[in-house]
Amino acid sequence: MSEQKIRIAILGATGAVGTELISLLEERNFPVASLKLLASPRSAGQKIPFRGASLIVEAVEENSFRDIDLVLASAGGSTSKKWATAIVKAGAVMIDNSSAFRMDLSVPLVVPEINPEAITQHQGIIANPNCTTILMGIAVYPLHQIQPVERIIVATYQSASGAGARAMEEVKVQSRAILEGKEPQAEILPYPLAFNLFPHNSPLNDRGYCQEEMKMVNETRKIFSAPRIRISATCVRVPVLRAHSETINLEFNAPFDLEKAQNILSTAPGVRLVEDWQRNYFPMPIEASGQDDVLVGRIRQDISHPNCLELWLSGDQIRKGAALNAIQIAELLVEKKCLKPQKIAVSV
Repeated sequence: MSEQKIRIAILGATGAVGTELISLLEERNFPVASLKLLASPRSAGQKIPFRGASLIVEAVEENSFRDIDLVLASAGGSTSKKWATAIVKAGAVMIDNSSAFRMDLSVPLVVPEINPEAITQHQGIIANPNCTTILMGIAVYPLHQIQPVERIIVATYQSASGAGARAMEEVKVQSRAILEGKEPQAEILPYPLAFNLFPHNSPLNDRGYCQEEMKMVNETRKIFSAPRIRISATCVRVPVLRAHSETINLEFNAPFDLEKAQNILSTAPGVRLVEDWQRNYFPMPIEASGQDDVLVGRIRQDISHPNCLELWLSGDQIRKGAALNAIQIAELLVEKKCLKPQKIAVSV
């Protein structure tokens, strides 16, 4: 990595993804010249450790981005939209973890293992895809490169971490309540998640698909540069604290050799093959938690269609599904020396 030192601000520093970003900057020895932690006024004053120091969280304001090279934003779409212009005008690049700019044609939507070249086209903002999209893409794209995928049917099993640190804590509280014979209360999520599951609660469109499901459809097409891939998703929230899982059915235009698919995924970047057929042992969220790789396994021929393969995966939503992907994008920006935007053009 270049010796260039980067002045960084984290917007949403006290959230689940924000705190993971801080840890990853230290863990991966990112060339940090300075680190500014930004959040809402209610979080200002908190102290967070970083490289032996104790950094104080500041309330974000108009001048927060002065003398900053890179902003890692994970504070929600409305916050990203509010501060995007100020960030770009200050000369910084924003890697945004919200959905605010993902489908903006002028904003690259990047998974470094899939489309790293897209970062060179940024105009001050790079979007981090949705967590479920990233995990699916990591597993599917290596096969798609060899033989284009025509159709994807995916069902997700999404942990509480996808709704943030408060949702994770709520599941713990609900679990204790149920075990003590009490009625579980839901405040962060719409229904009790402990010992329960329910379809993802994001708003539904007129065809019955929720926002989370349509993110997987639209974002995958953009990242793959494959607008004609047919994709149908069903997203479900499950009582797991951290790491999402997905079952994926892939349809090709001809049979895809099963052994070849297994060999491809065994060496694919960002993938760890987890298959022990004798023990019926395959990826599990409890083992994916805290891991950088997406665990992929149970790759098999679909017995209902000769051109289809099925696979199962588990991946850490907070790491590769969010914070790690953002840090990897930042590492690419440093490596390719393209932190400064080519021009200022932001649609908000």
